[in-house]
Amino acid sequence: MTAAWLRQDAPGSHIVSLHVQPGARKTEIAGLHGEALKVRLAAPPVDGKANAALVAFLAEQLDVPRSQVALISGATSRQKRLRVSGASAQAIAVFLSRAEGAARSG
Repeated sequence: MTAAWLRQDAPGSHIVSLHVQPGARKTEIAGLHGEALKVRLAAPPVDGKANAALVAFLAEQLDVPRSQVALISGATSRQKRLRVSGASAQAIAVFLSRAEGAARSG
């Protein structure tokens, strides 16, 4: 894995660095923001709704249960780090491919 925003933390566990834009029209991967993957979220940044939406979106993208995705830093910041456990190598590869496509087009 060569993406600066994704690193393996332990076997079967990855840390994803994100720049989050809450209150967007739709939830999507939007390319890169520095060394973080940019994600637009439709959820507003109110009462943890954006964080919950981010966890749900990442879990869906990586085909893991929401309980396998944990916010480890940035609860009140646009810069966030999440730990994803149990994602298969195939799911990570598909996610990387989508993210790289978004980075090229966005």
